[in-house]
Amino acid sequence: MSNALAIAHVSQALALLIESHLRPEIDMGVKVEPRKPPAEPPTDPTISVFLYQVTPNTSQRNNDLPTRASDGTLVRRASAALDLQYVISAYGDETELVGQRLIGSVVRTLHETPILPQDVIELAGERPYLAGSNLAEAAQRVRFTPMVMDVDETSKLWGMLYQTPYALSVVYQASLVFIDGRETPVPAKRVERSEVRVLPFGAPGAPVPPGPAPRADEPSGGADDADGPEAGTGDAGRPDAGTTDAGESAVGKAAKAPAKAVARTAAKTPARPRKVAVPPVKAVTKAAKTAKTARTTKSAPPAEPTDPGSGTGAGGDEGTEN
Repeated sequence: MSNALAIAHVSQALALLIESHLRPEIDMGVKVEPRKPPAEPPTDPTISVFLYQVTPNTSQRNNDLPTRASDGTLVRRASAALDLQYVISAYGDETELVGQRLIGSVVRTLHETPILPQDVIELAGERPYLAGSNLAEAAQRVRFTPMVMDVDETSKLWGMLYQTPYALSVVYQASLVFIDGRETPVPAKRVERSEVRVLPFGAPGAPVPPGPAPRADEPSGGADDADGPEAGTGDAGRPDAGTTDAGESAVGKAAKAPAKAVARTAAKTPARPRKVAVPPVKAVTKAAKTAKTARTTKSAPPAEPTDPGSGTGAGGDEGTEN
């Protein structure tokens, strides 16, 4: 891990890396400075390495949590994960395309050596203002990745540089840079006593064996067995035991047994189809005639009462006429 000088150390090491890889394409003296682009473009060959933005690394920003316990004790050293964005500009004689030649050398160097070498980090640490940096001891190496900026983003970037003319530039991101806190966490206590117990299932304090526990409302097998013989030996001697008493016994059983047991019995024992007795043809014909006669008798009008005197007179008249 590294301390607060890691950001400046990376900037200085990047400038040294570019400067040490200019040859053989560049055969002239080039000044490489980790500074802001100059307001007045220099005429001598110059490369400026400018750190314009520092952002937290999204993938490693919360890896140090939690840093403290509930009582405030430091349990883990805080560490900030950062990404550094650099704009690298080149200056020189435009008639000889010095700026473009320098930018080409920068791109070739960072594409060929994307990880900051250990010897360059140690060489940059020899500067007096970086004497206390421990970036060389960090386990995480810094990697440089090119970034793409459109015209709008480039205009905003150079618009922030007040009175600084635009120069041919490339943008790179350096990741991952860690900055650790200064406090040392309290070491954890050693294990004073280890205790291992082996208990069988069912013993006091033993864990519950795996599997579903039996439900309280589920009937036991003994109750069903006890009901069976009683139902069969109640009224075996009577001739109507198979009709009336059997029905009453079945109703009593259904009332006593729980709903779950009734559903289970119904699911296990399929219902037998009922046999329907078909009457013979003669019986059907006779029954039809009897029903027809009854309907005819019911629909005929009732007979009027006859007077005995009138009937005799009428008969006498008819006899006289005849």
